[in-house]
Amino acid sequence: MSRRTDAKLQALREARALNARPQRVADPLFGEGEFFDPRDLVQVKYEMLRRVLTEKRPVSEAATAFGFSRVAFYQAQAAFAEHGLPGLLAKRPGPRGAREPQWLGTKYSRSAPPSGS
Repeated sequence: MSRRTDAKLQALREARALNARPQRVADPLFGEGEFFDPRDLVQVKYEMLRRVLTEKRPVSEAATAFGFSRVAFYQAQAAFAEHGLPGLLAKRPGPRGAREPQWLGTKYSRSAPPSGS
């Protein structure tokens, strides 16, 4: 791997734009030259959306060619419509909201009043 490739790989990883499954991208566009990079998640998703919206290809065909499911296509479409290109980035790992502390457990459940009341 060249130094340039290593730098791009690191940049994609830091930006949460690294495609975890670049080997699934079967579209011929991503096999030609260096511009279209199957490791670039945003580029892959954008091209998948463009293929359907401008070239009028079927969703299932485009999703398969770019290594995604139909559900993933519709999720990417909604994220792009709401947030633009940043919506195509991978979501941050971890919990999505506030969680109840584990020490509360069932003893201090909010649904039942304490016994003896």
